[in-house]
Amino acid sequence: QVTLVESGGGLVQAGGSLRLSCAASGRTFSRYNIAWFRWAPGKERDIVAAISPDGARTFTRNSEKGRFTISRDNAKNTAYLQMNSLKPEDTAAYYCAAEKKTRTTDWATNWGQYDYWGQGTQVTVSS
Repeated sequence: QVTLVESGGGLVQAGGSLRLSCAASGRTFSRYNIAWFRWAPGKERDIVAAISPDGARTFTRNSEKGRFTISRDNAKNTAYLQMNSLKPEDTAAYYCAAEKKTRTTDWATNWGQYDYWGQGTQVTVSS
């Protein structure tokens, strides 16, 4: 069992930065793939980035490449999403999710493929 708690959201002006954190309970955090999803009103819940259990592999959606960086610190049971050059269209609730399945080349990109989810943190980017 893993409990995920996101933090770090808030209101920021366009062009600004935020770092989201995903703190996990339990002793098995280092065994999970971790992903960040976002969900804006009227839109699909889309994956933004993902990272392998050891942090060696990462995925970032094309529209966020160069702006968002996912990372993790297994010693702290925490994953991060550094978001730079934020745009109003980045406004959404951001969720972290954990997946138990071992993957070597692909990524789980659908919300339903993940085993645990946090409660979300709101990011609002003003123009």
